[in-house]
Amino acid sequence: MIRIPLRPLARILTARAKGENPDAIEKENLRQRHFEIQGQSQQRSEGRLLVLGVFFLCAYAVIGLRMGMMATSEPTEPTTSASGSAIAAQRADIVDREGRILATNFETHSLYAHPQKLIDAAASAAALVGIFPDLDSERLLKSLTGKRKFVWIKKKISPEQKQAVFDIGDPGLLFGPREMRLYPNGRLAAHVLGGAGFGKEDVDAAEVIGVAGVERQFDSYLRDPANGAEPLQLSLDLTIQAAAERVLSGGMRLMNAKGATSILMDVHTGEVISVVSLPDFDPNQRPRPPVAGDPSDSPLFNRAVQGVYELGSTFKIFAAVQAMDLGLVTADSMVDIRGPLRWGRFSIRDFHNYGNSLSVERIIVKSSNIGTARLAQQIGAERQRDFLSRLGMLEPTPFEISEAAAGRPLLPPNWSELSAMTISYGHGLSTSPMHLAAGYAAIANGGNYVSPTILKQTGPQLGPRVMSAEAAAAARNMLRLVVTEGTASFGEVPGYQVGGKTGTADKPKPTGGYYDEKVIATFASMFPAHDPKYVLVVTLDEPSIIAYGEERRTAGWTAVPVAAEMIGRIAPLLGLRPQVEPATVTGIVLTSN
Repeated sequence: MIRIPLRPLARILTARAKGENPDAIEKENLRQRHFEIQGQSQQRSEGRLLVLGVFFLCAYAVIGLRMGMMATSEPTEPTTSASGSAIAAQRADIVDREGRILATNFETHSLYAHPQKLIDAAASAAALVGIFPDLDSERLLKSLTGKRKFVWIKKKISPEQKQAVFDIGDPGLLFGPREMRLYPNGRLAAHVLGGAGFGKEDVDAAEVIGVAGVERQFDSYLRDPANGAEPLQLSLDLTIQAAAERVLSGGMRLMNAKGATSILMDVHTGEVISVVSLPDFDPNQRPRPPVAGDPSDSPLFNRAVQGVYELGSTFKIFAAVQAMDLGLVTADSMVDIRGPLRWGRFSIRDFHNYGNSLSVERIIVKSSNIGTARLAQQIGAERQRDFLSRLGMLEPTPFEISEAAAGRPLLPPNWSELSAMTISYGHGLSTSPMHLAAGYAAIANGGNYVSPTILKQTGPQLGPRVMSAEAAAAARNMLRLVVTEGTASFGEVPGYQVGGKTGTADKPKPTGGYYDEKVIATFASMFPAHDPKYVLVVTLDEPSIIAYGEERRTAGWTAVPVAAEMIGRIAPLLGLRPQVEPATVTGIVLTSN
């Protein structure tokens, strides 16, 4: 900008020459300068007013448009769009084979405190202990009166507890919404479901994660929102599971056993319809794992898959069926059973003296250790190991719960001829009851291995053939005779033909060796024997009863009656119709017209 001089020299000189006052020239120039400055200021103000007007016009247009949109839309709950670490709390349900709920989600609240906002920390602590008796009053009061700005009190509370805390009226006690896992059937199928806990959590949400059982095994599936909340469907039947647990619990108490397990398995699909391990627990209040002592003493211990035992004479049928499958013997072949059978410094004896020889069929019926060991000698250690491997006996079962991987069989360090002989009658190789159920299922379905599964299947899932159909049929006939004529006579169930084999094995000590008066009693069965559809394995840990004036521990006196009672209860629930044999009519003579 070019300023006009207030006293231009040329005009001053001219004015003086003419006798005029030069100060008038300065006043005139000053007036013109002020006029220019005023014009510029007015122009700036008008520009600012224009910009501000345009801004307000746009703002009012946006607000009006938004109000119009809200007036014509459906009302919805407002949600925040703030960024942060989202916690996925939703978890899919778990249902049984009929779609009945086994595990679901439940909306609840957490309880926390801001100690600096508490009005009366001592009174609030005392009131909280009254609502939650498991809280430590001294520790709680110390937390609420300390320097901490945030204190967790309870990670999950019931609606009744929330109301009780709300009635305390202290503004420093606050609630946070969250979901928790609910098992509406309590202890039912506890070892299968396992349990869930909290992972990532804050005051407004908590991540629910599986900690055991199928909850842990299928944690990724249950938490995946891409599944559209599709429930995880198990092979279990809730009704049959409840009946099996009730019978096994009563049998365990009646037989004075320390623990018990049972497995009911479909021989064609591998579906586990029921699996029970006792003692059990409530997954809604899952206890803490033990840090010392024998793991099997904990209710968390799953005896069906984690319990690795020598299962005794239940293994004898495997030696018999393999020998028949290899063509070494038939069911009627005679075997020398004179004893004791010596191998080096070891001797193998029978429980009773059965004479000089028995047929293969009678070896199973009478449960001869010597006869089974003779069959193992003919088979050989290498072929025996290969056969048991094909039956899945040498690796953890692929059963889909997280604990199954811990059920690794205990194999002999050197699979010698002596090992083959002792393994043939169930000693020297430790497996789980789930392994045994899969092995018996192969015999029951005609010779195909079937993998046990906890997931519902749509049809038969037969695996590779491990024995001929003829050998499997002969083995089934032997197992039927064990019930009608042998050691499992208490296993007969009216209307349902049962076949099976008993097994009583000395219980090993944790430090080595065996207990003198503690056994593992097992009955592995299949029914109906003429056309098996299900395998049932019942195992009792340290059973002992008094019968006919004597203490009895063997499976024939303990596990077999429990299994028979269970079959009688669950067979009708499985849709199996009893086979009623017509009674003999006496005193009536049929004559023709």
